[in-house]
Amino acid sequence: MSSVQYNIQVTKQRIRAEMHKSAQGPLSIPKLVAVSKQQPDNKVDQSILAGHRVFGENRVQEAKQRWEARKVKHPDLELHLIGPLQTNKVADAVALFDVIEVVDREKLAKIMAAEMRRQNRHLPCLVQVNTGEEPQKSGVMPSEVDEFIHFCQEDCSLDIVGLMCIPPADEESAIHFALLREMAKRNELSELSMGMSSDFEVAIAFGATSVRVGSAIFGAREKQ
Repeated sequence: MSSVQYNIQVTKQRIRAEMHKSAQGPLSIPKLVAVSKQQPDNKVDQSILAGHRVFGENRVQEAKQRWEARKVKHPDLELHLIGPLQTNKVADAVALFDVIEVVDREKLAKIMAAEMRRQNRHLPCLVQVNTGEEPQKSGVMPSEVDEFIHFCQEDCSLDIVGLMCIPPADEESAIHFALLREMAKRNELSELSMGMSSDFEVAIAFGATSVRVGSAIFGAREKQ
């Protein structure tokens, strides 16, 4: 068994253990999104060989190079876009990805909606929320979330299923997970994408329905 295969098993065990501890029940086990950005292909292939099928990528171009052929070979692969999306990459993103977690501005929402109609490919989407109101990060400000969700749903007819956040590195993530949970509940959204390698168990305790785990599965990313 490779280290990647072992790490996937351990991570899934940790997820199940946290679910039982949180008393949320075995039917609501969060989805494990293996973050494969900037990881070597051999590690990605090891994870596929282990039976894992849900992956997250940050960059559209990198994802195209890695996943187009693999998705043909493995039609059950599910690919999440979890990094900032430029409007000139929307067509490629809609064609390649199965879930887009980074809807964060009106212009992007409009272009995505038009492209999904053009491709007849209506993907589930999440609104990225900048819970820490960090100027260097993407995401909708918390005070604007309700209005933006309404815009995406009513004006653009996007299928907004949930919210995603990346808490500030120097703050307790629990505060941000609690805030995201409250915003999702208020807007009757069922999906919460939150928690990474260092804090996914905390996120599960706050109701995460998917966790984005990279280094705990693949090891540290290669420097580019």
